[in-house]
Amino acid sequence: MRTHALISVAAITGLLVLSGCASKVTQPEKYSGFLKDYSGLQETTSATGKPVLRWVAPGFDPAKYDSIVYHPVTYYPVAKPTKQITQQVLDGVLTYTNTKLKAAAAARKPLVTSPGQHSLIFRGAITGVDASKQGLQFYEVVPVAMVIAGTQMATGHRTMNTHLYFEGELIDAQTNAPVLKVVREGEGKDLSNENAPVTVDALKQVIDGMATDATLFDISKR
Repeated sequence: MRTHALISVAAITGLLVLSGCASKVTQPEKYSGFLKDYSGLQETTSATGKPVLRWVAPGFDPAKYDSIVYHPVTYYPVAKPTKQITQQVLDGVLTYTNTKLKAAAAARKPLVTSPGQHSLIFRGAITGVDASKQGLQFYEVVPVAMVIAGTQMATGHRTMNTHLYFEGELIDAQTNAPVLKVVREGEGKDLSNENAPVTVDALKQVIDGMATDATLFDISKR
């Protein structure tokens, strides 16, 4: 039971469950630099069958660990409000993310503020990216990259897809070396047009998916 619990918590770093449109893995040009090393990442699937880039250290044994130091998810790089994404929304997304992920972690293993000999350290970030695609105009908003979709609306406006990008890792507190890394992309609810404001509610389905994968992910099935 203890091993299974910790394994489930490890899923915190592979969280973004995608909803709506077809999902895809994050491309190398969209890596933010939050992780120090992106080598070794391999395309695989999450517990719910979504594509994800993941690396697991050879010999990583979850049974060795008995606690987690939860570092709150941040924005990387620092998020700046825009007309479509206000500071209130940025704060709300971050608060909702940490509420869900911290609860998922605490439900599986004790959370500690100071690392012990057998602790794992979790760190993660919602990251901003550059986006480009031939034939379509793109908008970039940190940390949500909104892309004009190809479907023309009756109003003459194109629908907008909200994209959330996540990078995270688990670190062995004793060696300070990563034991698991994940880079993942998720889609929230569509916006009616390019001028529609982004809301926290539009992104909740992505964040809720994070908690779901935190519960279901089994590192032994990687």
